[in-house]
Amino acid sequence: MTKALGFMDLVSQAEARIETISVADALLAFGDEDALFVDLRDVREIQREGKIQGALHAPRGLLEFWIDPACPYHKPVFSEDKRFIFYCNLGWRSALAADVAQQMGLRRVCHIAGGFDAWQKAGGACEQIVKK
Repeated sequence: MTKALGFMDLVSQAEARIETISVADALLAFGDEDALFVDLRDVREIQREGKIQGALHAPRGLLEFWIDPACPYHKPVFSEDKRFIFYCNLGWRSALAADVAQQMGLRRVCHIAGGFDAWQKAGGACEQIVKK
């Protein structure tokens, strides 16, 4: 019987296939017109904690649908020639998301080691979202 994989096994496997950038490198990319920060967290996390200033919110559960041009839910931003910098709270969901995005054909994709938590601790620019 094969041992089932745990979530950290999946994250480790994903990180072996994708680019992981440090928060210091993410801070250097901030403001670059070629880079798009993508927040994968749940809307409640964003409302509670804020997000990286100017980041696109793409809920993790919708990412594959938003990336695929053949899907009626496709978001054209994912067809642009950008460097997509994914992040979540700690870097687990973003590692999995970067792996999937890469498999779906996004050429320049990475994720931030330590996620939004590391960004905040490093003093990165954040914005609060007003709950409507």
